[in-house]
Amino acid sequence: MPSHPTRRPEEKDSSEERIKRFLATASHDLQSPLRHIAMYAELLLDDLQETLDGEQLQSLRMIMEKAQTAQRLTKALMNLAGGAPQVTPEEVDLQPLAENIWGELIDESAVRDAALESRGLPSIRSDPALLGLVLRHLLANALTYRGDAPLHVAIAAERMGADWFIWISDNGTGIDPAYRERIFEPFWKLPKAGTVPGAGLGLTTAREFLTALGGDLSLEHSDQSGSRFLIRLPVA
Repeated sequence: MPSHPTRRPEEKDSSEERIKRFLATASHDLQSPLRHIAMYAELLLDDLQETLDGEQLQSLRMIMEKAQTAQRLTKALMNLAGGAPQVTPEEVDLQPLAENIWGELIDESAVRDAALESRGLPSIRSDPALLGLVLRHLLANALTYRGDAPLHVAIAAERMGADWFIWISDNGTGIDPAYRERIFEPFWKLPKAGTVPGAGLGLTTAREFLTALGGDLSLEHSDQSGSRFLIRLPVA
């Protein structure tokens, strides 16, 4: 693997300040519209639930729940920008969490030749909002950096001693060895023709959230056959 020059302390501090300012500003600006979306959805539910059919009620409840989830996530991002996100641990069933996130991403991306293998995932004690955001970033990356073959993503989990280990594997394009030291850097994106430019904060934020949860995120393996990321989380 090629060596990379070590960043000077002032460069690291500057990068961390940039990400904190970005997260604080974006999260603050999103709080008000998200609060209003959730509030109006709740008002509509109260006023119209007797006149709407089951599918319409489900759609309206989904709008309210997604807005409330987004509110929790933006608050977590604001806390992260201020030092560390607030962690609210509870029992999290990984199986429906992964399936729901995958279904949302498939709808958003309109990718129809992608499959998720995630049978038998356990329940663990963690913060569902933060862990859900981590999974969303990793699954979204797999969809973005897929190869020519139909995408196959697998999630597996196993308890080893005092930790849970969760593997997310794909059969995508893999990550060039020249870039493997950079994928967790803020504001840096893996080059790929045709991808929509973004902030380059997905993996950075995911690792920060896992650090707040007492865990870690690493790239365990990557080559032309695909990539495998590893999430480590404490059992308690």
